[in-house]
This record gives sequence, C-alpha cells and structure tokens, in this order.
Amino acid sequence: MKYEVILFDVDDTLFDFGMTEREALQKTFQAYNLTHSLDEYLPTYKEISSVLWRELEQGHTTLAELGGERFKRLFAAIGLPIDASAFNQDYLVNLGKEVHLTNGAIELCSQLSDYRLVIITNGFDAVQKARIGGSPLCNAFECLVTSEAAGCQKPDKGIFDYVFKQLQITDKSKVLIVGDSLTSDIQGGINYGIDTCWFNPHRKENKLGIKPTYEIHELMELLTCL
Repeated sequence: MKYEVILFDVDDTLFDFGMTEREALQKTFQAYNLTHSLDEYLPTYKEISSVLWRELEQGHTTLAELGGERFKRLFAAIGLPIDASAFNQDYLVNLGKEVHLTNGAIELCSQLSDYRLVIITNGFDAVQKARIGGSPLCNAFECLVTSEAAGCQKPDKGIFDYVFKQLQITDKSKVLIVGDSLTSDIQGGINYGIDTCWFNPHRKENKLGIKPTYEIHELMELLTCL
C-alpha cells in the first residue's frame, strides 16, 4: 500500500456540517423561545462564524474565545439581549446530537479497513466525540484528535506532531490527509510534508495557489488515490 495512515477531517468531509449547524441552531433558538425565522439570522451567523474560524486558523483567537464571541456578535447584530456564553453551551450540546453524514462516508470507511484511520479536526472535543460516537462510523477510527485536545489547530504543525506522537508514526510518506479546506487541511498537510487530498464536492475554483496532491469530488473517489 502506498499509504498506511489516512487522516480525515470531519466537517464538510465525512459529516455534512451545513445540515448539522442548521438543525442545532434551530433547536437552540426554539429552546430560548425565540420566534425569529432561521433564515433571518443564519446568513449573519455564518458570516460571523466564518470570520472567527479563519482567525482561529491564523492563530488570532482561541477555540474557547470563538464559542461565545460568535453569538455575542450575532445577538448584537440582531438586537437580542441573550447571554451569549450560556447560549453557546446549549448550542454545543445540540450540535453534539446531530449526526448527518456526507454521501459515501459509510461506504468509504468500510472499504478502508486495511488502513489506520484517524480523525483530525479543528473543533470542540466533546462535540466531535459525541457526533462521531453517535454515528455509524463510531468504530471506524483508531484515534480522534481535536484541536481542543491538541492545544493547536490545523494548519499549525503542532496538531500533526500531536497525531504522529499519539500513533507513533515515523514515516510521513505513508500518511495522507483528506479534507475540504484548502487553508486548513491541505495547507496543514503541505506544511507538514505529507500528501493531501482535497475533497471538493461543489467543484470550487482553487484561487489560493495551494496545490493538493489529489482532488476528488465524491468520497468514494479516494479509493483511486490509494
């Protein structure tokens, strides 16, 4: 085998984060007896969240700060006097209960039983463990590494050091990372000197000059890269 270890991103790679996020937000707003339509606040929330996650990748904020800050900014924007920190905690609980897999995720992982499969995700430890633990992929992975547990996030080399130490990996040529984010997954893999596979189901144009080893548009296409 060309590779022995495959590092998988979670959100928008193996799991449909758009659906997960929407359902969790809806349930949290309902719990607070808010009558706002989801469509009223979701675009604003997504814009705020996108900025903060980008700042996290760049090391300008922390995961702990990101959690409450996104709702603090949202509630300021739409004029709601809600405790952002408390709302965030309730949202994370709901997020952990949402399991929406990407098409082909179960089939792909079942075809990769001869490989060491690992999760590497920029996310909250309890949330990601709950989602994966409650999914059909609960027994598919040897190790689940979150940025919260590692103390750093993709594309920082530190999270890859953490994974390699946990799994006692010594040969980078035997490792492939698969993910949807050019700036996080692919750039992180390039920085660390491992091969990369960009999962690009929507066929987005790559305008960043970040060159993955492979590009796939459906998860099952990964098998042709191995």
